[in-house]
Amino acid sequence: MDLIRWFEEIGKEDLGLVGGKNASLGELLRAQIPVPPGFAITTRAFDRFLEEAKIKGEIGKLLKEIRADSPQSIEESATRIRHLIEGAPISWELEDEIGAAYRKLSRMCQVPALPVAVRSSATSEDLPDASFAGQQDTFLWVRGMDDLLDRIKRCWASLYGPRALAYRIQMKFPHEKISMSVGIQKMVNSWNAGVMFTLDPATGDPSKIVIDANWGFGESVVSGECTPDQFVVDKITMEIVSKRISRKHCYFTTDFETQTVQKIPIPEERQENQCMLDEDVIRLAKIGRKIELHYGKPMDIEWAIDKDLMAPGNVLILQSRPETVWSQRKSSPVIGPKSGFDLLMERAMRPFKVE
Repeated sequence: MDLIRWFEEIGKEDLGLVGGKNASLGELLRAQIPVPPGFAITTRAFDRFLEEAKIKGEIGKLLKEIRADSPQSIEESATRIRHLIEGAPISWELEDEIGAAYRKLSRMCQVPALPVAVRSSATSEDLPDASFAGQQDTFLWVRGMDDLLDRIKRCWASLYGPRALAYRIQMKFPHEKISMSVGIQKMVNSWNAGVMFTLDPATGDPSKIVIDANWGFGESVVSGECTPDQFVVDKITMEIVSKRISRKHCYFTTDFETQTVQKIPIPEERQENQCMLDEDVIRLAKIGRKIELHYGKPMDIEWAIDKDLMAPGNVLILQSRPETVWSQRKSSPVIGPKSGFDLLMERAMRPFKVE
């Protein structure tokens, strides 16, 4: 029933089956971009879960009861739907499919009960003209089947989170036309991580690549928990043209005793140290340029450098989506359309051609 798809088996044409985030990861692999291995739990698996748990009709009823002008109504419906999904059992057959894929991924990486990132991948995410990204949940450093199944259900439930519901109502996007896939991806034990834009997000300059970085996992950058270091690279010469080294107060990493992600304060003497080598900045920028060439448009990219791998294979791409701010702005021509008088004057001023 197409319940599981490995990233190598999917691409942009599979948006309806695996969602925008997972489809993009498959597309990156086709372009030979380094991506941590993993698989997608498809929208068909989600539909099967809802049918087998006999909660699809009740969710539909709760969605119809939402009053668009009432934040409290949205919050109450979101809470009730979350309890429905998180409290429903996953069938043995579906659990077996997920478990077999998880064990195969663990064997591939030669790590028992492999730590993974569990990422929501809605069918409305990562579209060229959409801003749905970031409305569903991601869970880091998940180990073992019990925790994996729990996080999968929480990702499914996040499709109906208050923010996601409110945004779809505001945009008049029908709830029934969106579904959820979940990506299960080998967790990167990152030395540093962050985001990269293949244009300058402040000015829209397409000749620049801008990289924001911090120690540890990229969540401190994505969530805005700290001010990251910023590197600007010229897209043509592949040279760093400017850098801003910030005072970084914290980072996220794994506590191996508790097997959980922890927020760690950075010692004062390290706070203003550059968190990323210049050579890694250039290596990452080259990958960013390659991704942009593959998609043919500016991209918003999440990345990490794995401390367990050797360079240059330690620079990995975690997500990639079209940039949706500058790409939606209609640029005005520098010179407006010429009038008939301008065209006549231009013709009159042309030099005579001597035969």
